[in-house]
Amino acid sequence: METWVVVVTLLAVAVSFMISASAGLGGSLILVPTLALVLGTKEGVALSALLLAANNVVKVIAYRKTLPFRKALVVIVLIALGAALGARLLVAAPENVVTVAVIISFILALIAERLDVRGLRRAGGPVLAFASGATSGFSGTSGPLKGMAIRQLGLDRAHFVGAASLASLAGDLAKTAVFTEAELLGSESFLITMAAVPLMIAATYTGRRINRSIGESGYTILFWTVMAGYTLRLLLSL
Repeated sequence: METWVVVVTLLAVAVSFMISASAGLGGSLILVPTLALVLGTKEGVALSALLLAANNVVKVIAYRKTLPFRKALVVIVLIALGAALGARLLVAAPENVVTVAVIISFILALIAERLDVRGLRRAGGPVLAFASGATSGFSGTSGPLKGMAIRQLGLDRAHFVGAASLASLAGDLAKTAVFTEAELLGSESFLITMAAVPLMIAATYTGRRINRSIGESGYTILFWTVMAGYTLRLLLSL
């Protein structure tokens, strides 16, 4: 792997993981398109999954006091199952159709939240969780679906990031296992991940500091900014 590719990858790691640690998600928003551009779609998605899995280990440690295992268990399991399925469909998935479906799902989830339709939100959470894992598996990012699925749990910002970290870790590990089996991840990928560990640690704890300092209203703005970024990226990909 060329030197400039490694440098670009590590820069993307630093920025994306700081966003991920402060908002709970959003790391793939920068990381996946960057790596897909420099490595190609398949290898970019595969390396992103490996890097995100490693970073989520750091996030779980950083947020170890606010990990809602029981409350988020269903979401975590469904995201992992969806991610494993989506990773296996990476080659054949009709990406444009999926992109439209993700945008529609996001709009419906947003309407449900703004209207405070609690029954619909609770019922839609598991569906959003499985769909987020599946889209993450074959596109590298769950878009807004994972955030909306966890949003339905009604957690404060610290527990939200904890739940997102657990769910992301489960999904990224499932994807990494599939991509490793398919030989999309080689020794260079694991070496880059090891080199990125110090950046992961620094970015994660910087992001946690941001999360603690912005308050609930500030976090709400950050969350929806990340969601808007996901949606804009999806629209641009059509």
